[in-house]
Amino acid sequence: MRKTRAVSTDWRTEIERSGYYPALVIDAVATALGSEGAEAFIVHHEATFDPAMEMRRHITVMLLTATRLVVCHTDEHPPTEPGGTSHASTTTDSIQLGNIQSVALTRVVPNPAQYTPGSMPSELVLSVNLSVNWGAIAHIDLEPAACADEECELDHGYTGAITAEPLTLRVSEAADGAGAVSAMMHFADALSEATTRP
Repeated sequence: MRKTRAVSTDWRTEIERSGYYPALVIDAVATALGSEGAEAFIVHHEATFDPAMEMRRHITVMLLTATRLVVCHTDEHPPTEPGGTSHASTTTDSIQLGNIQSVALTRVVPNPAQYTPGSMPSELVLSVNLSVNWGAIAHIDLEPAACADEECELDHGYTGAITAEPLTLRVSEAADGAGAVSAMMHFADALSEATTRP
């Protein structure tokens, strides 16, 4: 049996607990959910540093409903001119469960020789691969095209493949706390099970 704490059942409470523009984020999530309820969810608030070494905060909320995976991501942006005000941008995306190709969960376990079955990992990385491109990011791998004639010197252009960027979320006990790891495990289990629905 897994060593977990009780997982919150109220996404609003978790957003408020994060302290990151809760009114804005709750409103965006509620609008995206509409009349559906959340069967499982994860709220992940983190800070990152841009190349200018300025701190940027953002929050990602993922909710599983009976029919969809709802993703809400909010970023804050500094003022664009001196004396200006900062602003935030919120993007919501509703993904039909049928568009989820796979749910991958990477577990990082310290001292694996001493691992006890059911123990929580120290870090989790959730990757959701979609049959449609999520967001605007995709990898394009190109290489020169060739024909079957090994002595042919004509230019055949290029060939390649476009690979959609997976939707990825990472939590760790060191950065986010044991509760966040437990919540991620619960969400990943629920999402993986939901993809088997007819």
